[in-house]
Amino acid sequence: MGKKGNRIQIILECSEQRKTGVSGSYRYITTKNKKNTPNRMKLKKYNPKLRKYTIYKEIK
Repeated sequence: MGKKGNRIQIILECSEQRKTGVSGSYRYITTKNKKNTPNRMKLKKYNPKLRKYTIYKEIK
């Protein structure tokens, strides 16, 4: 039997790095339960290029 569930894979991209104009973009890949969190996620993660914790937003 195949595995069925509500978990999907999402990509989180740094929002502050885009504003500052630093080249490239840093992304994290994670999973979320679509049933519990139907809206786009926002998490605070570490950005090694900016050397600080920044807000990462879910992209499509």
